[in-house]
Amino acid sequence: MTAPGQYASVRYLVDDVQAAIDFYTAHLGFTLNSSAAPAFADVVRGPLRLLLSGPTSSGARATPADAVHPGRNRIHLTVDDLDAEIARLQAAGLPFRSDLVTGPGGRQILLADPAGNLIELFQPAKQPSTSR
Repeated sequence: MTAPGQYASVRYLVDDVQAAIDFYTAHLGFTLNSSAAPAFADVVRGPLRLLLSGPTSSGARATPADAVHPGRNRIHLTVDDLDAEIARLQAAGLPFRSDLVTGPGGRQILLADPAGNLIELFQPAKQPSTSR
């Protein structure tokens, strides 16, 4: 089992490892940890290690044929100013996959990576200050 102080890793299957590296490092603040492109790379942001597995990687080859399309799961990235992030990413021409949604816990929008995997950008709701 992974020790609590180690990265939490998520594997995304991607069509083009270099395009995925460029997307996550240029637009979402990840840093490249290692690369064996075109088969595999991993990028890191905080405690999240994102494994980018291309079609020739062992991770992709182990995936059943009926599970080759991106799923409804997504990584969840908390941001301080969602409106500013949306404007910045729209200016870069990135594809959003949902409208902005507001709920009791905060606001969110879905972005797609070059392979169609989802990223949720989330800004928590401001908590009311407690005064006595």
